[in-house]
Amino acid sequence: MDSQSLPLPEPKPATPIGAGTLGRDHPLRFIESLIDPGVLVLSLWGIGLYFDGALPPSHLILSVIVFAMTFPGTTQLQSSLGKLVTQTVINWIGIAALLLITGIATGYIREFSRNALLAWLWIAPVAQIVAHRALRLAAPFVLSLRGPSRKAVIVGMNTQGIALARRIRDTPYARVDVAGFFDDRELHRLNAPIGFGLIDRLAGLPAYVKANDIQIIYLSLPMASQPRILQVLDGLKDTTASIYFVPDMFVTDLIQGRTDSVYGMPVISVCETPFRGTSGAVKRLWDFSLALIILIMISPVMLAVAISIKLTSPGPIIFKQRRYGLDGKEILVYKFRSMTVTEDGATSYTQVKRGDARVTRVGAFIRKTSLDELPQFFNVLQGRMSVVGPRPHAIAVNEQYRKLISGYMIRHKVRPGITGWAQVNGYRGGDDLDSMRRRIEFDLDYLRNWSVRLDLYIVARTVGVVFKDSKAF
Repeated sequence: MDSQSLPLPEPKPATPIGAGTLGRDHPLRFIESLIDPGVLVLSLWGIGLYFDGALPPSHLILSVIVFAMTFPGTTQLQSSLGKLVTQTVINWIGIAALLLITGIATGYIREFSRNALLAWLWIAPVAQIVAHRALRLAAPFVLSLRGPSRKAVIVGMNTQGIALARRIRDTPYARVDVAGFFDDRELHRLNAPIGFGLIDRLAGLPAYVKANDIQIIYLSLPMASQPRILQVLDGLKDTTASIYFVPDMFVTDLIQGRTDSVYGMPVISVCETPFRGTSGAVKRLWDFSLALIILIMISPVMLAVAISIKLTSPGPIIFKQRRYGLDGKEILVYKFRSMTVTEDGATSYTQVKRGDARVTRVGAFIRKTSLDELPQFFNVLQGRMSVVGPRPHAIAVNEQYRKLISGYMIRHKVRPGITGWAQVNGYRGGDDLDSMRRRIEFDLDYLRNWSVRLDLYIVARTVGVVFKDSKAF
């Protein structure tokens, strides 16, 4: 369907939430929240070192108090210089007045020299303003390290959908490109905002998402059209796109509602990875640290396995197999070679069975003990895999079962793992439909309930499982 670009008056948002606000999981939001408390603490330390030649306990105690009072910072990256100066000065006057009154009342102010206090009173706000402007200048470079912008579409060309499209377009550092809208209504009934167009009807959404690598879908359909919403969601189960619902009934703030905000617009996450923002950083740090420690500990074992493979059968020690990773992107997974053949997994894959003639003598042992999986810790260091997550399947297997199991591709919302929730619950092997369906159920359960504690539990159970079960991961 041809794109349309007709002017439409700016609609009023459903709730008075500040437009232009960075989302909670935006990569710059965490840095924003640290600028004010971080600069205040560092300026206090610098003044202490300058006037006293050291950091006395009084300065350290005050720095903890100041950080607790000001974290997270409230100044927004996209604020104008005038607004930044005004907001910083007002905030600082309130903080400084409270600290001075408390210090005088308790006598704690006598722990600081007069010159140091006077210097901090003017250096701290100036340093805050400079730091915010420096981040604004560095923002494009910081964001470029995260790769290209994510592509999005909006389902429903209505008031809240158009408002969301405009906010994304007008928000600096949004890192989201809206390709256009999907809607079933006739063209003459729609007024597309300038710069956006109608791509197709709802029936064409799944094919467009897969063909154009759309990563975000905003559902801006009326709450009353529940059957249509369920139909759209069902059609998107074969994609890895993140899906958010933009509700049309938010006339007041929700209490304890599981909602988020996208550039000032309230949304409900329908299908999203658990590893966004801080959770993503925690997961990656946990993966990298654990993989590095394990590789150091098992290096003698890996060397022994490599020598055994080389001496007992012709062929490479390591073979690489193409599998689907995060967001359904193709990755190369490393394994110790355990067979006389090395299928790449892209065009064909034959499940290994008990007594399979293709398995070598050494291969039988390393498969039974899962030693063939050890090179995948290098995949974890590369960022292609996690220690814990849904096991990656060969591409040929993926293409077979994504057509048979509803929601199969949702497991690719996270990085694949060396071990997973399905594996420690007895679903380590088997490629029949029933076994695969149960494995996917456990994978999706892991996505819904992820926590560091769950990862630790799975790792602990894996150690026992690999020695009790003779099936290969």
